[in-house]
Amino acid sequence: MQTVRDAKIKGKVVLVRTDFNVPMEDGKITNDLRVRASLPTLEYLREKGAAKIIVISHLGRPEGRDKKLSLGPVAELLGKKMQNVAFVDDVSGPDVEEAVAKMPKGGILVLENLRFYPGEKANSADFIREIIDSTGAEVYVQDGFAVVHRAHASTAAVADYLPVYAGLLLEKEVKNLEKVTKNPTRPLLFIIGGSKGEDKALLIEKFAKLADQVVVGGKIAADGYSGNDKVYVAEDFDIDETGAKLDVGPVATTKIAGYITDAKTIIWNGLLGKAEDPAYATASTIVAEMLGEKEDAETVICGGDTTGFVENLMDDHKNLKYSLVSTGGGAALEFLLGRDLPGLNVIE
Repeated sequence: MQTVRDAKIKGKVVLVRTDFNVPMEDGKITNDLRVRASLPTLEYLREKGAAKIIVISHLGRPEGRDKKLSLGPVAELLGKKMQNVAFVDDVSGPDVEEAVAKMPKGGILVLENLRFYPGEKANSADFIREIIDSTGAEVYVQDGFAVVHRAHASTAAVADYLPVYAGLLLEKEVKNLEKVTKNPTRPLLFIIGGSKGEDKALLIEKFAKLADQVVVGGKIAADGYSGNDKVYVAEDFDIDETGAKLDVGPVATTKIAGYITDAKTIIWNGLLGKAEDPAYATASTIVAEMLGEKEDAETVICGGDTTGFVENLMDDHKNLKYSLVSTGGGAALEFLLGRDLPGLNVIE
């Protein structure tokens, strides 16, 4: 896979696809992990002499233009972490052309939310071409791992017009996921939670063959998934007043802790309980803390709810460290299942 290190950057206008799909409440960013994750690639481009750096991304799932999902606040946050960052509330046309013309050497310009425009999800060649023409982009860097499973204009159609290279974050995501799935240090433990679904069942089946031990928690276990010698399904639960099983219980949590202690590679996808309620976040918290303090193993966290939970925990516990907290929810799931990822296929 060709990375940004293989690209000729000096003096070029570089278009970068980042993952700025940050969590927000009342117009405020509640966790900046995705912005921080983009910094190594942006700093590398600046160090290598990029003339101008144009950043494109999406935020949320807007139906048309929505001020609440503007990338303006994200650009403002980025500007607190790097110098010479500007924002323009469009992706192409006169306003963008003017903003690009005013950029200083090595400056960064963040364009508006790609998903305000139907051409993004439609994988429109015309849409991405308008962005390229308006910005004068010469090189494309794909650093948004969270979207590479989508055939969108910024992941697929763009390759018809520009050479595409992987950014440093994308490279890190792919290398870590490849390592733990193709050449893991054993014992390999796979922990899966969350809700039932065809993909979750397929993941359990796949890792029952690949891993040394699979642990099933969350709603999948609560609904009665059938285990075997290699697939341990949580056997007890914390319940609410209605009898609903909302978290893995102490017996199962103790067994899971034992598996974690013995493992040298651990992949975790899916929370073990209804962790948005602190009363039912005990098992997930114990697992997250054990993995974050385990220095003798490769630890990979993936899945949107799981990474969000771990990100928030890391804010309060600075000592927690993981090999990878994946920014890709659906993309990581698709990768683990071995499915085709359009955004990776087009990389040079």
